[in-house]
Amino acid sequence: MFQSQEIEDLLCLVASLDRPALIEQFRQCPATFPLDFTDEFLRNTPLDRLKHIFMAICLQSNRSGAITHAA
Repeated sequence: MFQSQEIEDLLCLVASLDRPALIEQFRQCPATFPLDFTDEFLRNTPLDRLKHIFMAICLQSNRSGAITHAA
C-alpha cells in the first residue's frame, strides 16, 4: 500500500513526463496484469488522459517503482 508521500511523488513524476517518455513508461511498466495499448492509441490519446491511465496502472499494481528512473 502506498503512503501519501509516495503517491504525491508519483503524481509529480508522472506530471513531468512528456508523451515520448510516458509511452516508454507504458512499454516498460511491470504491471501485475497484461497491458496492450496500440501505437495509435498512445499517439492520439490526450496526454492528460494517458497520464491518468498510467497513474491508475501504477496504483493498481501497487508499485511506486513502476516508473523507470531514466525518465
